[in-house]
Formats: sequence, structure tokens, C-alpha cells
Amino acid sequence: MTRVAAIDCGTNSIRLLVADANPETGEIVDLDRRMTIVRLGQGVDRTGRLAPEALERTFAACREYAGIIKKHGAEKLRFVATSASRDAENRDDFVRGVVDILGVEPEVITGDEEAQLSFTGATKELTGRADLDRPYLVVDIGGGSTEFVVGDDAVRGARSVDIGCVRMTERHLVGPDGTVTDPPSPAQIEAIREDIAAALDLVAGTVPIDEAGTLVGLAGSVTTVAALALGLSEYDWTAIHHARISYERVAELTDWLLTSTHDQRALKPVIHPGRVDVIASGALVLRLIMEHVGAREVVVSEHDILDGIAWSVA
Repeated sequence: MTRVAAIDCGTNSIRLLVADANPETGEIVDLDRRMTIVRLGQGVDRTGRLAPEALERTFAACREYAGIIKKHGAEKLRFVATSASRDAENRDDFVRGVVDILGVEPEVITGDEEAQLSFTGATKELTGRADLDRPYLVVDIGGGSTEFVVGDDAVRGARSVDIGCVRMTERHLVGPDGTVTDPPSPAQIEAIREDIAAALDLVAGTVPIDEAGTLVGLAGSVTTVAALALGLSEYDWTAIHHARISYERVAELTDWLLTSTHDQRALKPVIHPGRVDVIASGALVLRLIMEHVGAREVVVSEHDILDGIAWSVA
């Protein structure tokens, strides 16, 4: 076993995994897995820059994670940064802050690299499952972007497109005063749908998504929809991991999320407070992906890019 630490810093959240991993057996044992909503991508789509308050929220989480990594004595650490920090003009400020706190430089990876890590993390446990058709289409719906990967034993194609839940919300639902329209108007919903449809056409032109036998969904938008579909009174990753949620249930919940108010969504304990304003956009991304590929269900995975990062350094 190798004790490793992996950090995934996305547009909406930063997550830590400290685990013992055995590359020979494919076994990974969690020692600490946690997530903090930091909204690093706050306003990036509009300004092109990381906001000072967003950077400070992210650095505060890094300081907390540094203590956890030290406590567990991880031998190796890899820090991967995704969509928001790829897009920002001042990403050097972000890099310097992370190096000062954690002693490693964040790797601002490409969308294709992000997709490859997500695929590894999501499918390593599915090998040999006779009840799931291959190839897998792994979809990682993040804050700024969504990654699509098709593969079985090897990746056949991958593409990243800018239709994350935060980006769609900020692009179409935030007014001039900075507040989110709640609930969105039919015209706003249609604008999001058009963005997603255009992105899916781009993906289909380079990745054989229509050949997928099983749709595997990752990240907070998908797991939150799953928690709602399962009727959980509190978030329970063991119930969510590898749950199979039908298209009909996803469509029903998407309709509710798009017509509900902030206060109504906030009453659902399985919706993290940091996702209350963006979950409707994330659910719509999932629904339209399922419609595009004709998926009757989505297999939900709690293991994703974070686990892929851990495996990459094990």
C-alpha cells in the first residue's frame, strides 16, 4: 500500500482524498475524503479573473487540508486544478498561494487530461460487472465544464466542454445586480438548453457518445440529483455510490428544481448550501445528456477524478 493525497480544485469546490492505494490489486482505502465549497470560479466567465475573495476561500481550505495531510503522513501529494484556473488571467496568484501553503504546484490540467482521470476514477471498480453494458460513457458535470469520456479497457475518445453548473447559472441566470433569477424564466431555461445542445453537438462530433452501453455520472450535480431521487433525509455516499437513477426520475427532479425557489431547495438537507443556486442548471445538463444519448438510466459514482488523481500517484 502507498499512502497518497489527492486534491481536486474545481470551479465550485475543492476536495481532498487521503488514501492507502494498492495498484497491484486495485484496492483503495479511504482515510479522509472531504469537500469544501469555495466557488473559485466566481465571476470568471464574466471578468476573466479569479476574485480576491474566491482565492482567499480556496487558500483557507488549502490550509485546512495541509493539516489533514500532515496528520495522516501521506507519502505523495498531487494537486490538480481544473476549469476555473485554466480560464483565469491571474492564475499565477492562485499557483503561488497553493505552493506557499502545500509545497506543491497545482497542475492546471487540460480538459482532456481531466477527462482521463475522471474515467479512471469512475470505472476502476466497474471492471467485470456483467450487469453493465460496455463501453462506458463517463460524464463529469463540474462547475465550469463537463467532461465526456467513452471507453472500456481503454479510452476511445474524450472531450471537455464549457457547460458546468456554475457557468450556466452565471451566464444565463444572474442579473446585472449579481442576484440569481429564482426561479428562472422559460426564456432563460431555453437559453441554457441551447448552450447545452450546442456543446453536445461538439462532443458528438469527436467522441462516440452514441455507442455507449452504460452512462456513468460523476460529481456534485449528479450525486445531489441521486440523493434527491433516493429520498435521503441526509447525504449518504454509501447509498448513492453505484445507485441507478432512471431518466424519468431525473426529468421529474429537473422540472422541480427549475420551478422551485431558493428557499424551497434549501429545505432539502441533501442539497449542500453551496449548490442551492446552481443545482437546477446541473440537473438540466444531466437530463439533456441522457436525452441526447438515449440513456434510460444513469449509474452514479462517488468515485471520480479525485480517485483518478490518487491512482495516478500511487
